[in-house]
Amino acid sequence: MPATVTDTGTTTTTRPGYGQLLRTRGAWTFLLPGFAARQPFAMLTLSIVLLVQHTTGSYGTAGAVSATTGVAMALFAPYGGKLADRFGQRAVLLPGVLVHAAAGLALTTLALTGAPVWTLFVAAVPTGASTPQIGPMVRARWGVKLRGTPLMQTAAAFESVTDEFTFVLGPLLATALCTGVSPAAGLIAEATLTLVGGLLFAARRGTQPPVGAAAAADEHARVEHASALRVPGVRVLIVTFLGIGAVFGGMQVSLAAYTEKIGEPGLNGVLYGIFAAGNMLSGIVCGAVAWKAAPQRRLLFGYAALALTASGLWAAQSTLVLAGLGLLVGVCIAPSLITGYTLVEKIVPSTSRTEAFTWLTGAVALGQAAAVTVAGQLEDRFWDGAGFLVPMGGTVLALVVMFLLRSRLSPTRPGLTVARGVGHRSPVTVD
Repeated sequence: MPATVTDTGTTTTTRPGYGQLLRTRGAWTFLLPGFAARQPFAMLTLSIVLLVQHTTGSYGTAGAVSATTGVAMALFAPYGGKLADRFGQRAVLLPGVLVHAAAGLALTTLALTGAPVWTLFVAAVPTGASTPQIGPMVRARWGVKLRGTPLMQTAAAFESVTDEFTFVLGPLLATALCTGVSPAAGLIAEATLTLVGGLLFAARRGTQPPVGAAAAADEHARVEHASALRVPGVRVLIVTFLGIGAVFGGMQVSLAAYTEKIGEPGLNGVLYGIFAAGNMLSGIVCGAVAWKAAPQRRLLFGYAALALTASGLWAAQSTLVLAGLGLLVGVCIAPSLITGYTLVEKIVPSTSRTEAFTWLTGAVALGQAAAVTVAGQLEDRFWDGAGFLVPMGGTVLALVVMFLLRSRLSPTRPGLTVARGVGHRSPVTVD
């Protein structure tokens, strides 16, 4: 079994696992507030869809407003990540959560008071642009703790499981609040949780990655600070994650429309929770497996399985079949997400890693935004279930691009010597 050196300098011979990961010194100080701060992320899009659809009566309008939020998030998130790399996560989080809470409450007020539809789009822009990117920030903190160790793969899996756990709870909570309390309750809760959780996470300054001069002096930061987009593999991963976003967005709108059609709107959160649970469970398994195949190969095969399963959603004719297919789609998403984030740790310099993570998160948000818009229009204009064509189209197109450009995902060139590990460990040659 491989030896592992943790940030404490202790060498172990056990295979990297979740228990070992969670025993990393200082991990819980950012994991707990990070979980609280990222929970609202899973509530935002669905809360907007349910609120705007209730006040306007149109899934198309609801999807478009929600998509505006997603586009703004996708466009601004990478810049937030770049600022976090340069000035520190706390400097970005503190103003961000305040703006997000204010913008979310403004959007809620405009929708409830029957304001013109264009004002909803205006309010959606700052709501999305200020969404705190807690997940990428947590991943960047893991990168500091575990740099170069086999535990990075386990950390990527753990973060995917955590993300999907929030996507199990978030839609259920948003649906319960919007249908059982008030159409506005979901978005109000999202704004409140973002503010409180974000402030708690920002307070954990000791575990944030080094910034400014400290980052430049890091012996592993061998390249000049530059945009993560200059790495060819990041651009391929962005396309890959756009397809994953298409699955999330298409599922959200189409499941909401389906449950509305059968007269069981409360079932929406359950069906989406089953989809997210499949993602979470496969993420747990992925983190426990000692993979031998190259990550780029795993990504290609895993994504092919995702495209295949997503292609069957539009043909589902019953709740049971739809739940089963949703579970399979969820199972196929986690391997792609985990492997993509693992590749970032391998191909992107440490000085640009938070930015790279936010590009991928932003790509998911942008793909989700486009999917919400298109799926909403398909549900309004064509047959019930037409929105399920979006996950199929998005994943198939992304798979074609990834297959054609798969060579750009190689972490290193043959014979390249790279630095690994922490402290006393020597460089190793990559075969």
